Amino acid sequence: MYANTTAAMMQKTGQRLYTIGEAADLIGVSVPTIRMYEREGLIIPIRKASRHRLFGEEDLERIRSIRRTISTERVSIAGIRRLMSLVPCWKMNNCSEEEKATCPRCTSNGSPCWMITGKTWQFKSDECRTCGVYK
Repeated sequence: MYANTTAAMMQKTGQRLYTIGEAADLIGVSVPTIRMYEREGLIIPIRKASRHRLFGEEDLERIRSIRRTISTERVSIAGIRRLMSLVPCWKMNNCSEEEKATCPRCTSNGSPCWMITGKTWQFKSDECRTCGVYK
């Protein structure tokens, strides 16, 4: 059973989902590394109702991109998180000036919007994963 509609939709369309161990093996990183990327706000895994993490092909490519950025471009995890925080989510979501003035994302620096919103893991996993700011 899935805690969100993203995982259910992916299963219906035949897209393969991988456990965290399978994803780590496919990418060539450790499970703790993937968990750290999640904790640092770089990835949002799909979650089952049991809270187990699942990863689709887009997630695997995102992790590969993070690894390339760290190893090739020599950008730190904090640097990647800062770059992600620069995405103007208020423009992409057509927020009004009033919404922007009261939005915690617009008044803080250094973290992407999905890390600041304070959403529970169920909503973050579903809503934020499909948002254009995250993608």
